[in-house]
Amino acid sequence: MQIGNKPCRIYGEPHAEYLLLQMTGEHELQSMDSEVAAIAQSAHHFLFAAAPVESWNDALSPWKSPAVWGKQGFGGKAAETLCFLTEQVIPTLKWQLDLPENVKIILGGYSLAGLFALWASTQTDLFYGVAAASPSVWFPDWMEFEQQHPIQAQRVYLSLGDKEEHTKNTVMAAVGDNIRALHSRLAECGADCTLEWNSGGHFKNADLRTAKAFRWVMEESR
Repeated sequence: MQIGNKPCRIYGEPHAEYLLLQMTGEHELQSMDSEVAAIAQSAHHFLFAAAPVESWNDALSPWKSPAVWGKQGFGGKAAETLCFLTEQVIPTLKWQLDLPENVKIILGGYSLAGLFALWASTQTDLFYGVAAASPSVWFPDWMEFEQQHPIQAQRVYLSLGDKEEHTKNTVMAAVGDNIRALHSRLAECGADCTLEWNSGGHFKNADLRTAKAFRWVMEESR
């Protein structure tokens, strides 16, 4: 389905109780079918929309930041991406696929898309849940920002690979301590949240980890 100027992949069914949204990069599209098949192991009715981003580092970063690895920095265009979701994607899906007005919207993603989902839920209470699989919570100044702008989602899933914090990259090595602190902060604020540790590094089973994140957020009513 073309939404705005982006070709969005749509899975699932109309009239669903959950609308699952994920910002995706080119590198994720080939595993999207397996991710959706894994989400479908849930007993819940859902509509899943994968919206592509052209520049992963720019579109999903909440503010500008210099390169952490390689040469590409972060453009800080997350606000534009969130506007696209709230002003075009969600209204279009609700209208064309006859979603109930009170459909529960879950924003999720992997890596920087997971960070984007967390950040987006500090900007609006539109999202019922966040499915953040191996989110980039090492991102410079993120933890300080979240302390001042708390996450508003009711249910938050966090995960990390158990080897991720053992990287030699000093910025990214903070991911373990940061995700533990974020989980504790969410629990103290009364959010329904979990932190799951997966075996392996950052690039292992990204599609299945993301599917597990979405399933967990939907499972509360079973």
